[in-house]
Amino acid sequence: MRQLTYSLAINEALHQMMEKDASVFLIGQGVKSPWYVGNTARNLLERFGAARVIDTPVSENGITGAAVGAAIAGMKPVVVHPRLDFMFYAFDPIINEAANWYYMNGGKASVPMVFWGIINRKGEQAAQHSQAIHGIFAHIPGLKVVMPATAYDAKGLMIAAIQDPNPVVFVDERLLYGFEEPVPEEIYRVEIGKGRIRREGKDATVVAVSLMVHEAMKAAECLASEGMDVEVLDLRTVKPLDKELILNSVRKTGRIVIADMGWKSFGISAEIAALVAEHAFDSLKSPILRVALPDCPAPASRILEKAYYPDENDIIGAVKKVMGK
Repeated sequence: MRQLTYSLAINEALHQMMEKDASVFLIGQGVKSPWYVGNTARNLLERFGAARVIDTPVSENGITGAAVGAAIAGMKPVVVHPRLDFMFYAFDPIINEAANWYYMNGGKASVPMVFWGIINRKGEQAAQHSQAIHGIFAHIPGLKVVMPATAYDAKGLMIAAIQDPNPVVFVDERLLYGFEEPVPEEIYRVEIGKGRIRREGKDATVVAVSLMVHEAMKAAECLASEGMDVEVLDLRTVKPLDKELILNSVRKTGRIVIADMGWKSFGISAEIAALVAEHAFDSLKSPILRVALPDCPAPASRILEKAYYPDENDIIGAVKKVMGK
């Protein structure tokens, strides 16, 4: 099977879905510029034209509101925000309108669209350009939230998100764009709401999302050399959570470490910890530990970034602690 990078897997998903369905279109800032979206939108404008690949002014609320209106009218927009941080400006159309529309209309009308936001971790992006706010979206009824860690899942989840009859928040991480793996050329879906076991193990469970999956895999390999057999779970979907996958793993290993991209307090790691405490408490052999961002904004200094962003070493330390090592 041919190899494809994460970013080009997204690009292929967009090409295939726009070819298959004339109601699908891409709208957002910088869709013509690699500086904004990398190569995820390569050749889309040339192939489908400016009516379906819409490069907009800087107005996150206006762009997103227009896309929500188009979805209500029967189109299937993919609205891209090259920096996840600036989706704060678009909260009203996302949360008040799109997320509520299906419920407000008694299930008779929906908003079939994708809100695509890109995390810009590290690179001295600082407090206003590197935030991971997926936990906020996951808190909102009516929104699904997906965070693929691999090229295969990036394509499959983008296709699933576009085909979903309700709004989906698709969150990627720019640091993943160069990761490469075999990706099928045909159209396929990765089911929303289903995680995956990336590495089987019996001593401890590490639940991770997005870039942290790769850090967890590196940590697991290192720990294996010290005789610790770690199971790594890739959430793939943050909401709805694959609860059974998590609980079955914890019931097997008796120990859990949660590695998230966001802040530690009131986030995804806390939700997973509560899930395990409520439904698998009797299986636990040690306290639940979390690896996540500290409760402060991202620094601009590269030196401080090394202390701010958790990595494989933090996961290794947490696993050793739950193992009593």
